[in-house]
Amino acid sequence: MKYAAGIDVGGTSVKLGLVSIEGEISEIWEIPTRTEDGGKQILPDIAEAVKRKIEEKGLEKDLIGAGIGLPGPVDDDGVIRKAVNLHWERTFNVADELSELLGGMKVKAGNDANVAALGEYWQGAGKNYGDMVMVTLGTGIGGGIIHHGKIFAGTTGAGGEIGHICLNPNEKIHCNCGNAGCFEQYASATGIVRLTREELEASSDESELRKTEVTAKALWDAVKNGDKLAIRVAERFGYYLGWGLSVIAGVVNPEVFVLGGGVSKAGDVMLPYVRKYFDEHAFHACRDAQIVIATLGNSAGTLGAAKMVID
Repeated sequence: MKYAAGIDVGGTSVKLGLVSIEGEISEIWEIPTRTEDGGKQILPDIAEAVKRKIEEKGLEKDLIGAGIGLPGPVDDDGVIRKAVNLHWERTFNVADELSELLGGMKVKAGNDANVAALGEYWQGAGKNYGDMVMVTLGTGIGGGIIHHGKIFAGTTGAGGEIGHICLNPNEKIHCNCGNAGCFEQYASATGIVRLTREELEASSDESELRKTEVTAKALWDAVKNGDKLAIRVAERFGYYLGWGLSVIAGVVNPEVFVLGGGVSKAGDVMLPYVRKYFDEHAFHACRDAQIVIATLGNSAGTLGAAKMVID
């Protein structure tokens, strides 16, 4: 059986997996991400881990290559333009460097959110759909665009940076990117906390949210319990997320949006609020887009990375 190595690089650890060309993960393991000294040991450590696994499993003739997902903009040629979380301050071809460390093995590289989107498209919630946009709702908002089965990376690898679409040009508070009014300021986990606190301050209504730490999970738990204040926050969240998706739909026109990240764990309780405002704002020819919850969790990046090199 033929395999590919799927490598998902994070700021604290690197997840590596052996993935069959049919899409089955046979093994997964981790190594620490050594970001000291400008992250110069990250790629050598990855190469050493892959080579050890090849030797251990006797895969010298069965490993067709390695795919790697990274937290930074990566173009179609494998060039990354800095990666702050890895302490990489230079622009270089990460695919070529890792290939050299692996003795000339075929290597493909991509942005981690794009790679996770490809994983969901291949073996997750996006399977059996056409064009897809994945929206990762975490501390911020990440995204990945899959067009005709391939990652759309854009000119410099920034395709899919949907979290920084401007939804409110009158916003006074700045986003971490330096701009203001960004999508992720309202529809991410931190956005939910902000909207909740604003509602708590503006209203004297009783709410279970006054008795607990304000988090995205607490908000959706309160919605499930019929908490009226929480439901008002859910409406505002749904307005921003649905509106943001409608903007994306007018450009990409996907068949499906796949929602991932920690906020998506709210599952079906969240979807009606999003659907309502997506349908209200989307161009009529885009309204048939499905909105579903991601299914692969942390394995999406491993599968997507492998899929890049399998293709």
